[in-house]
Amino acid sequence: MRPAGTPEELERRRLRAVELLAQGHQPVEVARMVGVNRRSVRRWKAAYRKKGRPALAARPASGRPPKLPAPLTRRLERELLRGARAAGFATDLWTCPRVARLIEHRFRVHYHVDHIGRLLHALGWSPQKPARRAVERDEEGIRQWIKQTWPALKKKRAG
Repeated sequence: MRPAGTPEELERRRLRAVELLAQGHQPVEVARMVGVNRRSVRRWKAAYRKKGRPALAARPASGRPPKLPAPLTRRLERELLRGARAAGFATDLWTCPRVARLIEHRFRVHYHVDHIGRLLHALGWSPQKPARRAVERDEEGIRQWIKQTWPALKKKRAG
């Protein structure tokens, strides 16, 4: 399992460990000081002895590259901010299937609907549930009814 931290933070920790070893600290002490297993400290020491500082350099996190590169992801976010109607949908509600269709249509990249939520979460978007209200709803009429009619209908306390 990959340790927590950016590649740069991990590199700094490895370099700090080698500095502490150079100052005469034992690997067990160094491990405790930097918060790692003593075997890691010994592995870093051996790598440093063999190849020097480049052996401890930060490496990018491995894994599959994203289907949408960063510039296209920024374009996608701009498209989403324009709204679903601007993208040709009947309402302004973004759903995962709609976002998947937008990505397929605009960028020619296929995403499974189940993965759209992760993509949106990575962009900082969160799921929202729209308030369902009738278009004909009369807010002022409702306020008046609550003030005048409702108190008269409300059950009187037995006393």
